[in-house]
Amino acid sequence: MLTRTARPSTSPTPPHYPVDMTASPNPYTIRPAEPGDAATIARQRSLLFRDMGGITDSEAEAIFSASIPWLQDLFAKQGYAGWLVLHERNIVGGGGVLFRETGPVPGCNRIGRWGHIANIYIDPGHRRRGLARLLMQHILQWAKANQLDRITLSPSGEGRPLYESFGFIPAGEMELPR
Repeated sequence: MLTRTARPSTSPTPPHYPVDMTASPNPYTIRPAEPGDAATIARQRSLLFRDMGGITDSEAEAIFSASIPWLQDLFAKQGYAGWLVLHERNIVGGGGVLFRETGPVPGCNRIGRWGHIANIYIDPGHRRRGLARLLMQHILQWAKANQLDRITLSPSGEGRPLYESFGFIPAGEMELPR
């Protein structure tokens, strides 16, 4: 897991930032994800795990099916903010932030807001055009404007250099194997 500590911002909290991207000759745009996009995000999530080489196609389908109600619930509880990358009118990528409150810790005696960046995915035909970088810039601008105290992510090996270029560093988290 990589982490980045955010500094509180005095900026207003906009619902999203419209961004026009010209990473390739054709225009790309980013739009906020909506509850009706849960199946699209779930599909991208399943393809992300499959593309990392850790699961089979049938396991990816199981993750897809299980992710839809989970994402719908997160949207309903305002526990997830997501964005989709469009090429013309086709969705070609996306990503989001899962929210969590943290208790008071040394140096911060209030309840904190923690965001975990997840589901960063760009369709293979649109990769290597700077879209993941532009999506991350968008997400980090949003996180700053929304005053998240801590931002983490769990990178793939391929994505690690991108996230490190934004200042993410390895964090000392441990996991209990199942």
